[in-house]
Amino acid sequence: MTSHTVGQVMTSDVVQARRTTSFKDLVRLLDRHHISGLPVVDDDDKVIGVLSGTDLVRAQAHRARTDPEGAVTANDLMTTPAITVHPEQTVPEAARLMERRGVERLPVIDEEDRLVGIATRRDLLRVFLRTDDDIGHQVTEEVLAGRLELRPGAVTVGVHDGVVTLDGRVRLRSQVPDAVHSVWRLEGVVGVVSALAFDMDDCALPDPPATAPSHPGARRAAAGPRVPARSGPDGPGKGPSTPPTAPGSR
Repeated sequence: MTSHTVGQVMTSDVVQARRTTSFKDLVRLLDRHHISGLPVVDDDDKVIGVLSGTDLVRAQAHRARTDPEGAVTANDLMTTPAITVHPEQTVPEAARLMERRGVERLPVIDEEDRLVGIATRRDLLRVFLRTDDDIGHQVTEEVLAGRLELRPGAVTVGVHDGVVTLDGRVRLRSQVPDAVHSVWRLEGVVGVVSALAFDMDDCALPDPPATAPSHPGARRAAAGPRVPARSGPDGPGKGPSTPPTAPGSR
């Protein structure tokens, strides 16, 4: 299923700093553009770090406990190396990277590591601004007709504020969770309500094969007739303790 890419939602006009940008100029940039952070680039526009308002506040707090220093620049305050993404990566991939690394913004770079944009959490959330009609069309075309190969009209799709309702019949029971999970993964969907029924239960376990009843007589027949043991003076089954004497030998 199609997903929006970072290149489709990123901000291309990026406010950036250089290594030598002073502390005061950094504050001015954040305030003038109403942003909370920015990338730091070198002379070739390659991203070398990221700097946030939190970094500036931390520097001010640290300053009160240290001796006077020279001019503080972006090179002294930035977080490096920067965590970056490429324009062709998907929005879900970028969101997982943000969550895993605990960052608020991702500089977007090309194949030569040059800055081409920036993706913030607000940018990634734009996918949830999709219209209900757009979501409904994707559910019908990509999930019902494409993935499940259902005939037109078998399932009715309703969408309200990103919540998708599925109502109708599918052929197999396994198609019900498949449909729900596939819809849930679509961008802009915030909930799925299923009223789906099915014609055939392909999830039930088959009955165990029947086995022939076992009885003692069958086992004895298979083993053959029992031959009684001959008794002798030494006990049952032992035979005579001495070889027999031929007639007339006494």
